[in-house]
Amino acid sequence: MAGPIIVSNSTVPLIGIADTAVIGHLGEAAFIAAIALGAIIFSSLYWIFGFLRMGTTGLVAQALGARDNAEIRSAIHRAMLVGITAGTVLAVCQVPLSAAIFLGFEAGLQVEALAAEYFSIRIWGAPAMLVNFAILGWFIGLQRADIALYLQLYLNLANVALDVLFVVGVGMNVDGVALGTVIAEWTTVIAGVGLVVWHARRSTGAAFASGDRARLWNMDALRRMLSVNGDIFIRSAFLMAAFIWLTMQGAAQSDVVLAANGVLLHFLYLAAHALDGFAFASEALVGESKGARNRARFRQAAILSSIWAVASAVAFALVFWLLGAWFIGLLTSVTDVRETATTYLVWAVISPLAAVASYQLDGIFVGATRTADMRNMMVLSFAIYIAAWWAFQPWGNHGLWAAFTLFSVARGITLGLRYPSLERSIA
Repeated sequence: MAGPIIVSNSTVPLIGIADTAVIGHLGEAAFIAAIALGAIIFSSLYWIFGFLRMGTTGLVAQALGARDNAEIRSAIHRAMLVGITAGTVLAVCQVPLSAAIFLGFEAGLQVEALAAEYFSIRIWGAPAMLVNFAILGWFIGLQRADIALYLQLYLNLANVALDVLFVVGVGMNVDGVALGTVIAEWTTVIAGVGLVVWHARRSTGAAFASGDRARLWNMDALRRMLSVNGDIFIRSAFLMAAFIWLTMQGAAQSDVVLAANGVLLHFLYLAAHALDGFAFASEALVGESKGARNRARFRQAAILSSIWAVASAVAFALVFWLLGAWFIGLLTSVTDVRETATTYLVWAVISPLAAVASYQLDGIFVGATRTADMRNMMVLSFAIYIAAWWAFQPWGNHGLWAAFTLFSVARGITLGLRYPSLERSIA
């Protein structure tokens, strides 16, 4: 199950990598910095709505374990409704949203202007992207990682191809990168809805649109969904605040540091999305075990997936150590950016080892829908991060990365302390 998810997740960073690689060879640090700024803004917006993927996976996996086909269909109805509504609100409110977002960044005027142009185009893909989250969560919860793989592969490879077409072929810059992403997002959601309709009839014995309307609007089910999603929303908001803080503090140092940190974040995204394959598998298997009230299977899923995740994290650290400088050169030809990114490469090497425990435990807790623990431990870890950043300021960008690394470690430790209680609750 983890294999297809790892492959599909590994293509997710291709969006940012392709964006940076295409723009990074146009010869200006401002272009790279603008893409880095735009990427963190949309990563933040979308990861805040990550509950549409994570919450749907946990709830559907538990419904699968309980053999409740009607709830499986109702869960995707509710999640898609929330996704299209939230995405539309983001697109309609883009002017005040953009003003509020860029108020917190201290980048150069050219960088902010380019990033604002990128934002104004890419925001129109928000409704499609949020519905895509719900669809991916549904298929992963049903343990159909292969279908999730097809959708993710199409989304990310189409985005790469359109990047090259609009920037290299047509001569656009950041506007071409944004337009390519929007087109890829909308065509993916069209394909995804078609697959949901097909699979609903095939796996649950009824059409996607069929179902008990009373069940769809059942208050207990709605309260549970809102509770789970609300906790994940808060957790994701603090996680994205940590990335935004890293970007803001890099921007405050210089456009070159901002661009270099943006390059290094691709290392983190690549490892995180690949390692999340084991976390996603944990969500599905742990959720099914909880729905079936099988503690032994719960423990087996948690332990086995974690062993593979740690081994993979070690492999990523070795690859980053050996090939990191080459990868930086692949992303940009701007000398100052390359040299600065290489100076801080050690933090990218450390990142998979520092963060793997937090990824795995997130997956386990999502599958068990113990989201209040995730919320509380994230808030605590973020407080540790800010305190560390304040203490490490004399070391400049090294201090900033050290604080961020400590944040990742704290997430794993604090959730790990809650795991025994979680396992005891499975009965």
